[in-house]
Amino acid sequence: MNKFTRKTSFEQWFSLINSSLFTELVESHQLTRYTKKLYMASFVKLLLYAGLHETESLRALSDAVFSEELQRATGLQSISFSQLGRRINTIPTEFFQTIFLDLVAQIHRKTNFQTRRKVTTPLKIIDSSTLPLNLTNHKWPSFEKTKSGVKLHLRLVFMEKGYSYPDKAVLTNAIEHDRGQLEVFIDDKECLYVFDRGYLDYERFDRMTDDGYFFVSRLRKNAVGRVLETFSLPENSSVLSDEMVVIGTTQNRSENAFRLLKLVDTKGNTLHLLTNHFDISADDIAKIYKSRWAIELFFKWMKQHLNIKKFYGHSEQAVHNQMIVYCLNALAQLNTNSHRSYLQISRYLKAALWKSAHIWLRKIKGKSIP
Repeated sequence: MNKFTRKTSFEQWFSLINSSLFTELVESHQLTRYTKKLYMASFVKLLLYAGLHETESLRALSDAVFSEELQRATGLQSISFSQLGRRINTIPTEFFQTIFLDLVAQIHRKTNFQTRRKVTTPLKIIDSSTLPLNLTNHKWPSFEKTKSGVKLHLRLVFMEKGYSYPDKAVLTNAIEHDRGQLEVFIDDKECLYVFDRGYLDYERFDRMTDDGYFFVSRLRKNAVGRVLETFSLPENSSVLSDEMVVIGTTQNRSENAFRLLKLVDTKGNTLHLLTNHFDISADDIAKIYKSRWAIELFFKWMKQHLNIKKFYGHSEQAVHNQMIVYCLNALAQLNTNSHRSYLQISRYLKAALWKSAHIWLRKIKGKSIP
C-alpha cells in the first residue's frame, strides 16, 4: 500500500521548514503586525496546499479551507480570498527566498555535498523559462504591445546518478536577456557550468576563463572561429571533431583559446559545443552537455504539475512570491522522498515525464561526472 498520500506529504513538506528561521523572518519583517487571523504559518501552508492540489485561484483556495483536512492543518475555519490577496501582495519576496536557500542548505548537508564535491565535479545547469501573463492584469512586465510575461532563471545542481535539484532562482521581466544572469549564477569554481546558446557572450567567457570558472555551452552554427589545433578522436567516438579555436570576428574576438566540438544529436542535427575545459574527453563533454535536459524536464514538470495558468496576484511582488513558493514546493517534494533515494527525480516528476525521457536518462544514469 502506498503510504505517501497527499495529506501526509503536505504535512511532511511544511515540517521541513526551519521553525526557528521562520519565526525569526516573521519577526524581522514584522509580518504579525495588525494580523488578527491569517498568520504566516497558516498562509504558507495554504500556498503549499495550493501548489500540491493545483488550485487555480485564491477564491478556490478560500473555498478549500472548508475541508476538515485543511482546517486541521492551518487552524483556520474560514478565510476570504481578499485576505489571501492582501497577504501575497505585501509579503517581502526576501521572506520566501531565505526559506528556499535554507532548504537548499538542508539538501547540501544531507547529501554531504561538500564531501562529494571533492571526489566528483558537480554540474550546475543554468537555463530560463518564460511564463506568459495577461497583459490586461500585468502591465509591469510587458515586452511587446500585446504581450506580457516573466522569466524564471534557474540553476539546477546535477550530480551523479541523475540526482538534481534547484539551488538558485531569479525572476525577471521576460524582455531581459539570459546572458545577463551569468554574473548572478556563476559563483563556484569547483563546479562545471552547463548552459545553452542563449547565454553566448565572448567577453564574459573570457572573464570566466581568466577567473577560473569552467563551462560547457552551445555555440551558434554561424559563429566565426579560427582553428589553432585539431585533436585526435577515438575510432568509436560520437564526436565529429575536436578543435582548439579562437572565436569571434576581428572586431569582437575572444582573448582566450577555447575548445570547439561538433557532434550529431539524436535528431540528426549538428551541435557545436564550446568549452574552456581541455582535460575531459570529447565524448564526456558531449555527455555533460546532454545533462542539460534535466533542467528542461524540471521546467516541464513545473508547468504541468504545478499548473501555472494564472497567478494569484497582479503585482510584481505577488508574482515573484508565488514563483518562489513553486520552487519551495519542488524542493519539498524532493526532500520528502529522501528516505527512498535522496534527491532522485520526484515521484510526481517521474510519472509525468519518464515516458518521454527514460531512453536518454538511462544512458547517463549511474555515470559519475569526471
